[in-house]
Amino acid sequence: MSKDLKEKTLDELEQIVLGLGQKKYLVEYIFHFIHNEAATDIAQITPLTKAFRAQLTDQGYYISQLALANKLTDKDGTAKYVFILGDGSRIEAVLLLDDRRRTLCVSTQVGCALGCVFCATGKLGFSRNLTTAEIVDQVNMVQNDAGRITNVVYMGMGEPLLNYSAVLKSVAILNHPKGKNIGIRRITISTCGIAPAIRKLASEDVHPKLAVSLNAPNDALRTQVMPINAKYPIAELLKAVRFYQDRTRQRVSFEYVMVKGLNDSPTHARMLVNLLRGFMCHVNLIEHNPYPGCQFAGSDSERIRQFASILERAGIETTIRLRMGRGIRAACGQLGADWLDD
Repeated sequence: MSKDLKEKTLDELEQIVLGLGQKKYLVEYIFHFIHNEAATDIAQITPLTKAFRAQLTDQGYYISQLALANKLTDKDGTAKYVFILGDGSRIEAVLLLDDRRRTLCVSTQVGCALGCVFCATGKLGFSRNLTTAEIVDQVNMVQNDAGRITNVVYMGMGEPLLNYSAVLKSVAILNHPKGKNIGIRRITISTCGIAPAIRKLASEDVHPKLAVSLNAPNDALRTQVMPINAKYPIAELLKAVRFYQDRTRQRVSFEYVMVKGLNDSPTHARMLVNLLRGFMCHVNLIEHNPYPGCQFAGSDSERIRQFASILERAGIETTIRLRMGRGIRAACGQLGADWLDD
């Protein structure tokens, strides 16, 4: 069992503190100092007695911290943070600014195993899952540098629902009122379509927003661009989404990356309308962003607007996402692209 206090929930910290013969009220000091005061060493939790701090250290407990390797800022205000993990692996997180909203896109894995053809991270392959602490600390580090984070989206490197336990635990920590207190409606988990995990998520006590990366309106095309579709085809995926909605009564977002000449025709749009009939949903249309070695190009603006109008006329709420962070390879599908140059 990990001795890293940064990845402990309040309940887990309580078990540790009581197990060491200490008073229960000390739990909140530990949680607060780690998640609100940026403590990176047990010695910094000054409300604890020196004896208790020494006791925790002697028992092998510690507070981990990511190392910031680089920060890049685009002219549109988007910032990309490159972090080095304890084993030397690299991940990236992206801060997006929109009026008073400060959204952090966090990573959940080193690389990704799913190999979506429009995503640079998939080209890197998969190394390992991130720990709960490594996910949470992306928020801690960026907030310390850039100010309060209002929204968190699990849309960075990796597939969040293939790191289910660590992701859900990080949601609980970030959402807790004694910690960052980020509202559950301001936390979004994005998935390429791991149908069993979507069903499992529906049964949790807490339900963040769900975004499903769809990107094609039929199985043949979706399997071509997203190999995971061969395992969880569209019918099975949408059945899981329907189950999620029936349990949670929440609207679901569908992400659709627009690739020139591949999935962006009016016929594709009409097929998508037929797929999504009856869902409480919102569609985000995202122009494909290039990366080194990618064979595809993004759809042009007129094509995207035409696609959107077909969806909107059918009563499907649709947003065309602005390109943000492309100048620093921080846009959707570009994380890890700098390392493909290597």
